[in-house]
Amino acid sequence: MAEPTSLELVDVLLVEDDPGDVLMTREAFEHYRIRNQLHVVGDGEQAMRFLRQKEEFERAPRPGLILLDLNLPRRNGLEVLADLKADEDLLSIPVVVLTTSQAEEDVLSSYALHANAYISKPVDFERFIDVIRQIDDFFLTLVKLPQ
Repeated sequence: MAEPTSLELVDVLLVEDDPGDVLMTREAFEHYRIRNQLHVVGDGEQAMRFLRQKEEFERAPRPGLILLDLNLPRRNGLEVLADLKADEDLLSIPVVVLTTSQAEEDVLSSYALHANAYISKPVDFERFIDVIRQIDDFFLTLVKLPQ
């Protein structure tokens, strides 16, 4: 069986309002030489405008994966998840909830709204970047994503 000559690059949307977590995610992409393009928005309203290519995001690419924090200003992560999974044009985009919350209620709500995975963010930098690497390995290397 022939090996593919190059992996298809994927746009990743990180919906995160914590500058430290954004920085650690960017550093994880650099550390592991993740070639997929990382786009960042800081709140739920921006996320929906990005996904629907509205206003300042009219030229935004369609992400192949969304990393979604739950604790967001203006529209929380569960509201964003509900909106995008209710939108026929967006519902096929895989969503990994990546949040500090370990509350069982948040886990259950996320999966009820069709999140593809729920990951509690490690506070340790080394473990955090390893989580990003594992997400990349699974969702962006191993899994076949919809076009």
